[in-house]
Amino acid sequence: MSCTIEKALADAKALVERLRDHDNAAESLIEPTAALNKRVELKEQHFKELQVHVDQITEMAAVMRKAIEIDEQQGCKEQERVFQLEQENKGLREILHITRESFLSLKKDDASESTSLSALVTSSDLSLRKS
Repeated sequence: MSCTIEKALADAKALVERLRDHDNAAESLIEPTAALNKRVELKEQHFKELQVHVDQITEMAAVMRKAIEIDEQQGCKEQERVFQLEQENKGLREILHITRESFLSLKKDDASESTSLSALVTSSDLSLRKS
């Protein structure tokens, strides 16, 4: 019987030794696993932060697209208005040119009438003085 107890004790010691080895192996696996878990958590947190930035950038891009669209519409309206004003200005210049020509023509006619009237006045003035 003592042989079996000694054998059981030896087996128990061997089992304890194997359990310690397995425990040490488990401990050596737990540390890297915990470090990997920590890195995964940090990566997930970083990903969430990046996603927030991506969402903000996407929103800003949409706002900028809308602003560009509005700007282009305003630019078209302004170009149309400038074109209208240029056409109006051209028409007004033509009217001014015609008015100037008419005025100069009238002034010339008045000057020639005035000259012929002066001659008449001078002739009639002379005939009156003679009489």
